[in-house]
Amino acid sequence: MSSLRPFFPTAWLAVSAAAALLLLTPMSQSRAQAQAAQATQAPAQTANPAPASPSQTTVAVTSPEQRGITARAIDKVKQVAKSAGDIFSRVPCLPPKGGSKTMGSLPHVAAKLVAGQPVVIVAFGSSSTAGYGASSPDFNYPNRLAAQLRRHYPTANITVVNAGVGGEDAPEMMKRLQTQVIDVHPDMVIWQVGTNAVLRNLDPADTAKLVEDGISRIQSAGGADIVLVDPQYSPAVNQRAESAGKMIKLLGKVAELRKVGIFPRFEVMRDWHENQSIPVESFVIADGLHMNDWGYACFAQLLGDDIIRSVGQIKLGVNVPADVRTYRPM
Repeated sequence: MSSLRPFFPTAWLAVSAAAALLLLTPMSQSRAQAQAAQATQAPAQTANPAPASPSQTTVAVTSPEQRGITARAIDKVKQVAKSAGDIFSRVPCLPPKGGSKTMGSLPHVAAKLVAGQPVVIVAFGSSSTAGYGASSPDFNYPNRLAAQLRRHYPTANITVVNAGVGGEDAPEMMKRLQTQVIDVHPDMVIWQVGTNAVLRNLDPADTAKLVEDGISRIQSAGGADIVLVDPQYSPAVNQRAESAGKMIKLLGKVAELRKVGIFPRFEVMRDWHENQSIPVESFVIADGLHMNDWGYACFAQLLGDDIIRSVGQIKLGVNVPADVRTYRPM
């Protein structure tokens, strides 16, 4: 364990609360919808009421109490906006040491963004997709990813659907693959899978076979870009190192065989700890399994960076083979 001092819980709560307000302000859905389904459209701005015209100067536009509420709301939004990056202020989100190596691209979603067409991304998985461990639904990785992409493409119509259900793995996910993924007609599917299978001592080969079948169904239905996300580096997973190692290796083979992307979450998180000297307690909550706000935020940031990079490649006319698009940030 690194000797670096872990973050104080109170500091985390303060940062999380401030950042959550900023993310909650533009939401057009309820908190429950944000947790269960999808992120909202482009952020709306809070503004002062329009000043009255000269002919209306004798009419009160708002009461003093309303003006006071509005002013406080604007001040709060400005304050939170100023600290929006505070989640990375103590420990920045950096790619693994040695640089980021990306093979190929995500041609479908990138082409849609370049063309200015609506983009639908489905985040499919279990509790670390649903966002267990985050201080707010807005801090789960799908919502963080949506926010990043909308900041980078402010005129784009981007929807990120959160199809994460805690406790599930490939057998349960396959039962809802049609209704919650394929029927949504996504341009990109990010499939986080394998952790619960490791914790349940399920055969990694069985999981890999189900995932391969699922990828085949998604590809046959419309050719969405697919990125697999393997298990997380955490004490609970590391206790079953042999099974976790097999799962990670097999998911990598499936990605290679089916020519889809893979985000090697285990290796990325291990790099945080072993090479960047970040204490595990700084990105995993007390249960020893799930990520915290910083962990989800950095995971989303690195994944978003790869999507943005793919769009850039298409804009520059880089000819990247569509059948080689494995994400390798190591």
